[in-house]
Amino acid sequence: MDIILILGGFVALLIGGESLVKGAVATAQRLRIPPMVIGLTLVGFGTSTPELLTSIQAALDGAPGIAVGNVVGSNIANILLIVGVSALIAPIAVGKRGFRQDMGFMIGATVLFMAIAATGQLGRTSALALLFGLTLFLILSLRRTDADAPEIDTPNLSVPIALLYFAGGLLITLLGARFLVKGAIGLAEDMGVSQAVIGLTIVAVGTSLPELVTSVLAARRGHSDVALGNIVGSNIFNIFGILGATAMVKPIPIPAEIVAYDNWIMLGASLVLIGACVTHWRISRREGAVMLGLYGAYIVSLAL
Repeated sequence: MDIILILGGFVALLIGGESLVKGAVATAQRLRIPPMVIGLTLVGFGTSTPELLTSIQAALDGAPGIAVGNVVGSNIANILLIVGVSALIAPIAVGKRGFRQDMGFMIGATVLFMAIAATGQLGRTSALALLFGLTLFLILSLRRTDADAPEIDTPNLSVPIALLYFAGGLLITLLGARFLVKGAIGLAEDMGVSQAVIGLTIVAVGTSLPELVTSVLAARRGHSDVALGNIVGSNIFNIFGILGATAMVKPIPIPAEIVAYDNWIMLGASLVLIGACVTHWRISRREGAVMLGLYGAYIVSLAL
């Protein structure tokens, strides 16, 4: 039954997230919001909606291991798994414009969260610091030229239909998050493992499916820069936005195992990504294979 809930949750998150983004983008287009704003906020945040609602639901259900593990595990999977797969499909060209700012924010967000996590508690004061970081990132990003705007699809929908897509997508995503968290808690109990391990693996990969689909499709279409930008932006939003919003709703304790091990893996994965980017300003298929190997090793280490 737990597996059915988890699979049903994954499907609902995918369908709901896609519908939510489609409705939001169409509404923004009708309201003449600039493409740059749509790309950075609605599209970027939309692909992270499953992580957001899942972490909030887990916090409300008293499952901090899933709430925090979902974000940390998603960030690790985004880099080692999704960038790895995307690079195998097609080498990823790295644009120098904005590289320092985006990578700097990603490392900064990671280190800030690690410092907060070392205290063992993510409270509302810390949450405000994370949300301030997100606000600063958005302000600086929106000051760039339109040439840096993420590629977006703008569906031709009327405002009422677009709002219907948005509301329906939000409802389906909420239900999906509810099913996924309930199934994940039950699975952790059945398997006799910690909720953090389930959050770092099954839940993290499941809620990262929108990023996986977006990046793989972008890589197949030859838009490798979009694939990379989607991942970096998602990782920044995961820490600043998702953990910040989750802790504002309900302060959460940070599992000691995540502080001692997984946070360092997340930092290491971020540094691996930067290293791969600055070597010839492209991520080769070989480097993608190395990333996938590292992710496999990480998953095996959690099972030991």
